[in-house]
Amino acid sequence: MANPRGDLEWWQTRRFVVAMALLAMVPLLWPDIPPLVDLPGHMGRYRVQLDLHTYPWLTDWYNFQWQLIGNLGIDILVQIFAPFLGLELTVKLIVMTIPALIVIGLLWIAREVHGKIPATALFALPLAYCFPLQFGFVNFMLSMALALPMFALWLRMGRLGKIRQRAILFVPLSCALWVCHTFGWGVLGVLAFSAEMVREHDRAKQTSEHRFNPVTADGIKRWAAAWVRGALQCLPLALPMLMMIAWRSGQHVTGETADFFNWRAKFAWMTMILRDRWLAFDIGSTALIALILYKTFRDRNIEYSRNLGLSTLFLIAMFVFLPRIVFGSAYADMRLAPFMVAIALISVRPRPLPGDTSELALKHPGVGEDQLQHVLATRRRRTMARFAALGLAFVLVRTTGTTISYVLFDQRYDRELKALDHVPIGARLISFVGQNCVSDWKMTRLEHMPALALERRMAYTNDQWSMAGAQLLTTKYTPANPFAHDPSQITTLTQCPREYWRPIDRSLAKFPRAAFDYVWLISPPPYDLKYAQDLTPIWRDGTSVLFKVNHVDVAPVTKRGDFPLPPRGDKPFY
Repeated sequence: MANPRGDLEWWQTRRFVVAMALLAMVPLLWPDIPPLVDLPGHMGRYRVQLDLHTYPWLTDWYNFQWQLIGNLGIDILVQIFAPFLGLELTVKLIVMTIPALIVIGLLWIAREVHGKIPATALFALPLAYCFPLQFGFVNFMLSMALALPMFALWLRMGRLGKIRQRAILFVPLSCALWVCHTFGWGVLGVLAFSAEMVREHDRAKQTSEHRFNPVTADGIKRWAAAWVRGALQCLPLALPMLMMIAWRSGQHVTGETADFFNWRAKFAWMTMILRDRWLAFDIGSTALIALILYKTFRDRNIEYSRNLGLSTLFLIAMFVFLPRIVFGSAYADMRLAPFMVAIALISVRPRPLPGDTSELALKHPGVGEDQLQHVLATRRRRTMARFAALGLAFVLVRTTGTTISYVLFDQRYDRELKALDHVPIGARLISFVGQNCVSDWKMTRLEHMPALALERRMAYTNDQWSMAGAQLLTTKYTPANPFAHDPSQITTLTQCPREYWRPIDRSLAKFPRAAFDYVWLISPPPYDLKYAQDLTPIWRDGTSVLFKVNHVDVAPVTKRGDFPLPPRGDKPFY
């Protein structure tokens, strides 16, 4: 039956929003360490920042210096909460809030723009576990999780006419968001600017005495004026621009910006927005989202919000022009893809019911106009209820799949981490993690597992990133060169084209024995045992093994002729 009083449907209530936010945390409840590719590496850095001077040998291996950069979100929160909660629990709780905040932000934005949450917005909620989160870009994801509710707050204060209060509030908020991660601040600026353009344009339209046509010269002028006025409204968000200039102009800062307009990669990112473990499941889920967008675009009863529609167009342009690598940080454009799709999904809403019911009256003679409006409203409500039910089913299925996936990853973590029971505190550990030249869809999530030896055993590990200006930590343990930092821990069966990863035999033979006490092979590819003849195995599980280095017994084989050389044209190892 229709809802003539305009009461909220079940998917539009605050209770439902809270339930969806809590549901978004479920996949992360079981794992001790969220199984995200880069997260263990970050946790190793957090251990150094917390205990650099507690364990003096850490200062021999790493430089750590606090500085103002646009990539500090979880680093700062860890510094505040880890002394009370412990490092691993702190990281887990922070990561659990990320999908919950994304869900709240998307639904809040939808409510502010449409007045009520449209049923189609539910299809955006599984994107809280998008590929950038699976990759472990946690500072980026936290910044996006904060940017979405900040944008909703921006819209709400604008709707209530609290422009001055908003300007005052968003100066510190934008600075805090930039410190969390530059990307979140940039996306907030794009969303706010597009919203202000539409608001200023509509305000000019309402005050105009002439018929408004956006195609005419007068209409173009009004859009240009809205562009300028929208930019002025967004000035409270601009202060981090000065912080960005100060950060990137430092002499110590490194990291290139490159790989523009890589269309093959951009297309791939669009297919990977829900990439996790099962290719068919993830691609099928992405195809369903694409189908929803296609159907809503063609449905005469559905329309797109001009506010969020323009935001979507701006994000598409941003995705097109973003290179793959920004300031040395890879996958920059990939990170935007799922949020671009999410904004497109929540921009969809039902068209207002038509005031003219003459066509329907011909089919139902003798029925009054009020009754016809009631019929239309009933049909609309049933259609939206079906969309909502399908959207909720989609959320439940994706959440169940992600939960099972994370339980399986956690079991793998538990098996591999038993090796650390045999690693003494303060050991000098070199690790080699097996990888294929073409990454498997599910990704092993083991690429930075060695850093958990740094986090739990205060051991040296060779997987830390070392890029001045991009991270607070850099490595300085020169005896470990050229196996001192990421990606020296990645090893393959043969040399991969366009990669710096070393084949396993070369890694085992060439690493400097005097610099390390232990060797940890994590699911390595097959290797020749002669390259481990001076290493004593002390733990083994399947193909994974922990060796102790015998510094004096047997000298390693070091002749270049003993190793398979890479095909001509590949990048060097050294």
